[in-house]
Amino acid sequence: MSPPELQSGLLRASSEQDLRDKLFELRATDGLPVILPTPERVEEMLVVATFAGYDSDLLLGELGPNMGEATVEKVAINAVMAGCRPEHLPVVIAAVSALCDQRMDIGVIGVTTHAVTPLLIVNGPAVQEAGIGCSFGALGYGQQANLCIGRAVRLCLINLGGTWPGHSAMAVLGQPASLAYCLGEDEAASPFPPLHTSLGFSAAQSVVTVTAQSAPMSVIVPPGVDEADMGERILDVLALAIANPANNVAGVGLGTVVVVLNPDHANALHQAGYDRKGIAAELARRAVNATGLIRRLRGEPLGDNPDAPFAAISDPDAVLVLVAGGPGVYSTVMTPWGGGEHLNPFVSREIIFSDSCEIG
Repeated sequence: MSPPELQSGLLRASSEQDLRDKLFELRATDGLPVILPTPERVEEMLVVATFAGYDSDLLLGELGPNMGEATVEKVAINAVMAGCRPEHLPVVIAAVSALCDQRMDIGVIGVTTHAVTPLLIVNGPAVQEAGIGCSFGALGYGQQANLCIGRAVRLCLINLGGTWPGHSAMAVLGQPASLAYCLGEDEAASPFPPLHTSLGFSAAQSVVTVTAQSAPMSVIVPPGVDEADMGERILDVLALAIANPANNVAGVGLGTVVVVLNPDHANALHQAGYDRKGIAAELARRAVNATGLIRRLRGEPLGDNPDAPFAAISDPDAVLVLVAGGPGVYSTVMTPWGGGEHLNPFVSREIIFSDSCEIG
């Protein structure tokens, strides 16, 4: 199979270090050293795209705020820079395709002053095929696939979307997850069906679900003297974390909320009779504040009924519940910005590794 002819231009310098310095000067990197995207490396990466049925000039969409064209070739270049292995590229392509969906409002997300950044949740066989971490430290160091895939998406947002701190990206402080925010669901450790099956996909499909989230908030729910109330305590603690008046969502009640249960907490909720839909419904019911409290903290008039409840979650279907991380006493909550024309939804895309099929 002959490699595709590249359409992108070449950058030349006297040494590899000079090339890396030049890329940073051009605001084409995230500040960390990159793998230089030589034609040979990009062509090798694009072979995988060809197996999946993607032509190198295929346009996945446009990334804001600059509305740069995200072709498969451009995505592959950024994947090389991020250190991706070829098997990571199909996940990056699917994630970028999701970000190009108009519902994501990525151009607005990218320039808001709130520290939200795209989170990638991977389900299905891709977790194994791409080597994506889903257990201990899935969002931390040592997770090559998670970090490289997440970083490739960020580089696409920089180089194609045109985001850059203090110029177009106006997050006041930012967050470390803006470098890479990717994990897989630990389907084997979960008592619930995989997340993507609740979103309309089959268990055999590989899927990435993308949503813009704030930094992960670790919440503690240790075992108690009476194990019978474990499930209820988990729900109460998660709801309190979501409804924390300091969160954006507490004051607007809009956007996607992500709840990552560790296997022990997931099993406790399962034993208490809750499925994924029931967990989301309970969190929506419990994550409330007094309207007057929210208004006072935001400097607004208290209104005529300050004791009326204000829900941090207006739609239980906007709550994504998944299982990941090691067992223990900590689960994690991520909350949204809740802004943009489409109010911070999530978008899922199938991950395609090969367009071939078996003939019976």
